[in-house]
Amino acid sequence: MATSADRSRPNILITGTPGTGKSVTSSEVASACGLKHIDIGVVAKEQNLYEEFDEEYSCPILDEDRVIDELEEEVGQGGVIVEYHGCSFFPERWFDIVFVTRADNTILYNRLEERGYAGKKLSDNVQCEIFQTVLEEARESYDEHIVHELQSDTPEQLVSNVERISQWVQAWISNR
Repeated sequence: MATSADRSRPNILITGTPGTGKSVTSSEVASACGLKHIDIGVVAKEQNLYEEFDEEYSCPILDEDRVIDELEEEVGQGGVIVEYHGCSFFPERWFDIVFVTRADNTILYNRLEERGYAGKKLSDNVQCEIFQTVLEEARESYDEHIVHELQSDTPEQLVSNVERISQWVQAWISNR
């Protein structure tokens, strides 16, 4: 796989608890910067990259090794934004920067409820955000200097986050 120095465009990971704004942020940045948006949930569904089904949470369990194998070449070429609610299984060499979207717990609760989350699935995801689980996972998985938090409660914050990431992409490219 090409290293960061070999690529002409950066790779970005956008991660966070479900409902914190990963998808819209990733999509907007990809569009603004001409990068490819890879939503791991969509790829897993299209390629059936699952191990089994979790009855408790009513969702499939990702086969992380197969995901890595499926995306290795594409990510190696650079110019991608990978989006997923977990991050520890992705190779550190893949990413030049990692953004963790965050949301106020009340806002997050309402967003997840609107998506149909209920019971244990709803409460566990809100607790995940309260305890900064995804942020800590990112900090443990990647160099601390490339992990950044993005508050994503309002449309104005979304615009600001997209601008911030877009500026970073332009600076990364200019420094090549």
